[in-house]
Amino acid sequence: MAEDADTLPPKAQFSEWYNDILWRAEIMDVRYPVKGLYVWYPYGFALRKHVYQRLRDLLDREHQEALFPLLIPEHEFMKEAEHIKGFEDEVYWVTHGGTTPLEVKLALRPTSETAIYPMYALWVRSHADLPLRIYQIVNTFRYETKQTRPLIRLREITSFMESHTVHATWDDAESQVESEIALTREFYESLSIPVIVSKRPDWDKFPGADYTIAFDTVMPNGRTLQIGTVHHLGTHFSKTFGITYEDEKGEQQLANQTCYGISERCIAAIIGVHGDDRGLILPPPVATTQIVIVPILIGKRHEDVLAAAQNLEEELKAAGHRVRTDNRDMRPGAKYYWWELRGVPLRLELGPRDIDAGKVIAVTRLGEKVSLDRTGIAGSVKQVLAAISQAMKAKAEEHVKRSLQPATTIDAITTALNAGRVAVVPWCGDRACGDAIEEKADSSILGTEVRSPYVSDTGGFCVICGKPGKATLVGRTY
Repeated sequence: MAEDADTLPPKAQFSEWYNDILWRAEIMDVRYPVKGLYVWYPYGFALRKHVYQRLRDLLDREHQEALFPLLIPEHEFMKEAEHIKGFEDEVYWVTHGGTTPLEVKLALRPTSETAIYPMYALWVRSHADLPLRIYQIVNTFRYETKQTRPLIRLREITSFMESHTVHATWDDAESQVESEIALTREFYESLSIPVIVSKRPDWDKFPGADYTIAFDTVMPNGRTLQIGTVHHLGTHFSKTFGITYEDEKGEQQLANQTCYGISERCIAAIIGVHGDDRGLILPPPVATTQIVIVPILIGKRHEDVLAAAQNLEEELKAAGHRVRTDNRDMRPGAKYYWWELRGVPLRLELGPRDIDAGKVIAVTRLGEKVSLDRTGIAGSVKQVLAAISQAMKAKAEEHVKRSLQPATTIDAITTALNAGRVAVVPWCGDRACGDAIEEKADSSILGTEVRSPYVSDTGGFCVICGKPGKATLVGRTY
């Protein structure tokens, strides 16, 4: 297991801080002997489990979970030319079974459209079969040639949620896109992570999509992290894979589709958005351990304190909380540091004086300290955890608000980006002007039609050509 070191780099040195916190807080071990593949520690994997359970709970309202194969035959994978062009340099191919060459090469899924849609062509027959909403949470493989980074840019994405839906009409599919935007907002709300929703430019949309809606958050160094996408596919893939249905008049119609994805970048966002110089700060709803009880063993009443701690743990567990009592033979201060590094939202301290007074000392990971009555402790703790979530959300929203900076010239864009900001820029929508912005400012156009309370589209004139433009996010990305 990972060992704590004396000093964590300050979060202002974000890259070093991020790399260190992964192993010190036992989230991921980067030492696996294949580039871009990483190992989840049990502590990190438990965090992953709770995060994805929240996502499952939201999806299960109207979706069904399924599981499709990892291997995709070459002839199915190559059917959709535009889609394949977007992934052709990233595909891992299986060419042998043991020592025997395969007659048909098999792709390790970079994404699952070409694995799922041949089956949808068999399953969808009538308008009565629609809408069809299915998701899976699987690993995907992409031969990433840029610098790999755990949870952010990988060659094996270990936790990819992809939803694939089928609808009768384009408008029905668009309604599904809006539903999935709302679902994603709700998911990240539970993680206290603010998201900026925007429409990606056509050259950056999902290969084969009519349009792509993306969710970004702003990391501490000002770079944006894409933490979800929803794609309206129209009839693009249904034409290729023959996904048709018989309408109410008995006529065959092409189906309309959407797909939607969230990867373990959501956990990278939790780490980066909320952590501080002392380590992780985990949102209470998904924290591996929500509450740690630290018995203060002084004087001759060790057994009384341990028994009281055990009773407190049992009561809080019965109320549905994830609780640990730290009985290790360590100084209390060392225990505090150990659990703060791992981001536990709430620490409860219990000593002889607290027992006698009918109190419990509560210290939040945000640094607030209060005395709680032992009677009714479960309800009090629930309120404290909810307050922690709200405080985390408010702090993260303030960071995003400060990070968005209007800019109406190339120099102003560059100044904003160099200061760790995301520029809000008027752009006409023309590809040539977009390319010029990206080249001159060494940046990426993230999207237009921005949905954020901190961005108001008051119009303006394109920073390149001077024609009327719309508010557009320009940033430096992972």
